[in-house]
Amino acid sequence: MSLPQLLISMVLFLILFFGIGFLLNMVLRSTWIMAVAYPVIVILIIDNVGFFDYFTSPAASFADLGQTFVALKLVDILILVSGFAGAIIAGVVIKMLRVRGYQMF
Repeated sequence: MSLPQLLISMVLFLILFFGIGFLLNMVLRSTWIMAVAYPVIVILIIDNVGFFDYFTSPAASFADLGQTFVALKLVDILILVSGFAGAIIAGVVIKMLRVRGYQMF
């Protein structure tokens, strides 16, 4: 992946998860819902195992998930971390707005 692709991907993930996190935090009247849900979303993005396989065969599913995490490239990690940063920033912005008196929904 080239440097411009990496930078654009990082910015897109940051903005995407900031927007989704901001909306979820506003509608559900919580502050950190997206930051808590983000690891689950990352697992759903990177794994090759079906969701219900974690309940039917957990040992094999979690072993495969561990191998998938280890096999991530630096580029993938940077993009996923920028998405997590967007989710954190959404929580901080919602908290700042509520402290300053803005009541959203």
